[in-house]
Amino acid sequence: MDRWSPCFIEDSSGAVELGHPLVDAYLELVRARARRNTLLATAYDLKVFFEVVAKDPLEVTTADVLAFVRAQRHGPGSSKVVRLRDGSSGLELSTIQRRLSSLSGFYGYLTAIGQVAVSPIVRGVSTRRSRTRGARGVPIVRPVRQLPRVLEPGEVIAVLGALRRWRDRAMLEAMVLGGLRRSEVLGLRFEDLRVGERRVFVADGKGGHQRWVPMSPRFFASVGEYLTQERPTEGVDDHVVFVVLKGPHRGRPLTPKGLEEIVRGARQRAGVTHVTCHELRHTCLTRLREAGMALEAVQAQAGHRSIESTRIYLHLANDWLAGEYRKASEAIDAQVLLDSGTSAS
Repeated sequence: MDRWSPCFIEDSSGAVELGHPLVDAYLELVRARARRNTLLATAYDLKVFFEVVAKDPLEVTTADVLAFVRAQRHGPGSSKVVRLRDGSSGLELSTIQRRLSSLSGFYGYLTAIGQVAVSPIVRGVSTRRSRTRGARGVPIVRPVRQLPRVLEPGEVIAVLGALRRWRDRAMLEAMVLGGLRRSEVLGLRFEDLRVGERRVFVADGKGGHQRWVPMSPRFFASVGEYLTQERPTEGVDDHVVFVVLKGPHRGRPLTPKGLEEIVRGARQRAGVTHVTCHELRHTCLTRLREAGMALEAVQAQAGHRSIESTRIYLHLANDWLAGEYRKASEAIDAQVLLDSGTSAS
């Protein structure tokens, strides 16, 4: 086909296309087997790759993929955009890894249907061989797992105090008091709120998993004020709890972008340097662990499928490691004293 330039197209049925028959067929498969957020992320990742590589999918080589990784990591030489974390240009390694995963899925599909013989996406870079361990290798991209930022109590109080509406307060309380994700907050329906039981039902969590989440009475009090004082009564979505209050989209479900704008505005008014929806969730789960909540209970509250995802809160909790070290150190000291006494006698 002629020179292909990917163009993101979404129709009224929810289908997403980029303008190439093979890519569009794969996106339709993703749409059939995955959640919508996965579809949109996959489409965007493929769009970015083929904009950078500028080749037909069947012409892509491993060298093109490696060049793409370099370009994404270091960015163009004239780039003025820097990462806040380390001051370098280019993208985070975790973002590049996700894009490679999307690309790997696409070329796995092309291999399965016989369009390509071998995928250009290599799993890793080979290193020297060991006689005892056999061949070893390292992945192309190895992101460093960094501890997320947790807000101080004063920062949380300042941000909540800077909110102008009960709706906004209820949404942020759902994250900082209940550990809900942004999408889970926006997806709450009236039938999900169990006021008497002081819990909410997450009908569509990450990966499509459902769970019950205990919630602070403060959240339900804020929701009550929002419903009686702010929520429109006409032309409004009757199922979703949190809706737009003003403007041409009044009464429609609030969008992720809208929630991000609310958090950003509250952060600026409060004079706090950095607050995100995910940091509010991290703060909740960290404080629960610090208060003595069992790790398995934190896992259930967070909606993590694997306990490994929850273990990070052991390191975020201020007193856990210090407490474990103190107990071990005291046991060692006691044993040393016992041994010294036995030797002296």
